[in-house]
Amino acid sequence: MSLRGKINLAERTDTGQVRDHNEDCIGSNEDLGLMILADGMGGYNAGEVASGLAIQTIAELVADGADREERHAVDPATGFMRQTIVLRDAIFRANKIIYQTAQSQKQCEGMGTTLVSCMFFDNKVSIAHVGDSRAYRVRDGKFEQLTLDHSLLQELVDRGFYSQEEAQRSSNKNYVTRALGVEPRVEIELQEYDCKPGDRYLLCSDGLPDMVEDEDIHLTISSFNDSLDVVTERLVKLANANGGRDNISVMLAEVVSRFPAKRGLLGTIKGWFGK
Repeated sequence: MSLRGKINLAERTDTGQVRDHNEDCIGSNEDLGLMILADGMGGYNAGEVASGLAIQTIAELVADGADREERHAVDPATGFMRQTIVLRDAIFRANKIIYQTAQSQKQCEGMGTTLVSCMFFDNKVSIAHVGDSRAYRVRDGKFEQLTLDHSLLQELVDRGFYSQEEAQRSSNKNYVTRALGVEPRVEIELQEYDCKPGDRYLLCSDGLPDMVEDEDIHLTISSFNDSLDVVTERLVKLANANGGRDNISVMLAEVVSRFPAKRGLLGTIKGWFGK
């Protein structure tokens, strides 16, 4: 089942005001309700190699997996939907490819990438992230950060050394503790949320929240409610106006209507009884 018309998507990426090239990479599949955002790091042009490999690998493997899997089924080993496991496994594979490329090609040594991705299916959204690229949600006027950064600063906040307000002003925001391609295996944080019409989901690289306060991001999304493309453009312009010290990538999804998965008779009967 295609999600075109049920989930609207918009995306934008920009080099910013300081960097000389863009190591962010973004990709989406409107039929699958898939969005992927990677923020590369590494010497020479290796960061953009890592982020590009991540987007290409995940997009291809998720599309293949979506064709094979009964995605609304629950994985008994994890309790997540099978679609979430498809997304997770694609990211595992991307990590392996990036790591092997970094080990085998001198010019790619030390490269890696942060990642945040989401996928919509059966009135739910699966979110996977590694590093400090983020996912937010706007629901009923409330703006909420759904992911916690895998960073040294966030660990210090968790341990009580900083408040969230102090962390927002800190100059040491960009020391990530997890990234794709740095180690042979990576720990991926997975989440699932129920969706409802009117929800808006924002994925972004750290180039946006490092330059723009959360309340200003929320205000921008709320002020240009009719056009996702205008919102992405305004957010990038706002980050650049505030200094644009990093690459800036923004992806938005809006739930237009419910999108239940088609089920056979047995699945429908089970759904009646919550099984």
